[in-house]
Amino acid sequence: MKILITGAKGQLGREITEIIKIGRADIGEISESIKVSEVIGFDVDRLDITNLVKVKEVLSYLKPEVVINCAAATNVDRCEIDEDFAFRVNSIGPRNLAIACDSIGAKLVQVSTDYVFNENTHKPLKEYDLAAPSSVYGKTKFLGEQYVQLLCSNHFIVRTAWLYGYVGSNFVYTIMKLSKEKNYINVVNDQMGNPTYANDLAYHILKLIETEDYGIYHCTNNGECTWYEFAKRIVKLSGEECEVRPCTSEEYKTQAKRPKYSSLDNAMLRNTVGDEMRDWKDAIEAFISKLGK
Repeated sequence: MKILITGAKGQLGREITEIIKIGRADIGEISESIKVSEVIGFDVDRLDITNLVKVKEVLSYLKPEVVINCAAATNVDRCEIDEDFAFRVNSIGPRNLAIACDSIGAKLVQVSTDYVFNENTHKPLKEYDLAAPSSVYGKTKFLGEQYVQLLCSNHFIVRTAWLYGYVGSNFVYTIMKLSKEKNYINVVNDQMGNPTYANDLAYHILKLIETEDYGIYHCTNNGECTWYEFAKRIVKLSGEECEVRPCTSEEYKTQAKRPKYSSLDNAMLRNTVGDEMRDWKDAIEAFISKLGK
């Protein structure tokens, strides 16, 4: 199988590439057919997904069987300030990939987000629940989903949340750094969601691409918590003495509005390839333990 990954240098792109290279994820081995796949990684310096002509040219030449789109504008506050940038990367980019994939019969994996929902619920959201994003980030990601559904027959839309991995910046690294520097930190305690380990997510994406179970998927680590509860767990596992104090969203102002509740239910996974996502507590423990080694 020939697999093309966009955003290959990011948290998720890196995990997918590494898992294929070593033949297994933390939670298990991948299939033999994936182990021997040819992986072609692109980042924005080599392939600008907002350029339709270039995207069609590259995909027509390489003819991958699967394209996994990990490229995205994920700085939620920047998206509020620079809407055109968010629109180009999160909406036009997936549209271009969908057009090009459909023309060569390739499968397309579009990675999306819990931000396509708003907070008008208090139970985990299933794939059939109504998307109603309130931020520019959420709106542009949702439009990207719609383009993929409309323009590419063989698609997987995989929504995830609160992602962390070994490269780049993320909440886990931020909390670990602050806990070394400060006696206490304030963390929001009124936003609920699912922390997700990129290694676990990557494993499930690789399971999906071998199938024809096309559609929308939620894929997060199981269980839910607030950012405050997540931060407390990180500090405890890191062995730091820093005190974690709860605060409200109003006290911790941001440019973009964050969902108060956006926990996802992995219903489609359970009913197709199987949900092997770990509990979020087990996943973050494994991540921090692996960092220490």
